[in-house]
Amino acid sequence: MMGQMITQLFRPVGMQEMQKICALGLRGFPPRLPEQPIFYPVANHEYAAQIARDWNTKDTHSGYCGFVTSFAVDTDYLQQFKSQQVGARIHREYWIPAEKLEEFNRHILGVIRVEEAFYGSQYDGLMFDFKGKSIEEQIDLLEQMGIG
Repeated sequence: MMGQMITQLFRPVGMQEMQKICALGLRGFPPRLPEQPIFYPVANHEYAAQIARDWNTKDTHSGYCGFVTSFAVDTDYLQQFKSQQVGARIHREYWIPAEKLEEFNRHILGVIRVEEAFYGSQYDGLMFDFKGKSIEEQIDLLEQMGIG
């Protein structure tokens, strides 16, 4: 759409969520779990990298790795969700109710991209084929397995 305004957002994710994003063709985020009533995309790369590096790499549910994803969203649509400052100046995020995530996904423009990857000391890959491979090589393998 000519003249459409976009907002660049970021989301730190672990291996399980990255697999689900790949399964959605890099065009949306998976539904939230029942204990996760809010979807939290963040407003800048620095904040997403901080979470991916400092939290995901130490978390067993994240597979001891964190990916910084980025994506564009229709600004007009996004304006219904207030930006929240949850800490220091860089800690800005949007709170998207879980029941609105499917609609939110429809307002993502283009594909979700992986900007950066971090691996913790306990990371050993999703399977033996992943050990020592870059995120791009891992995503290629997921696609070959029919997951991406």
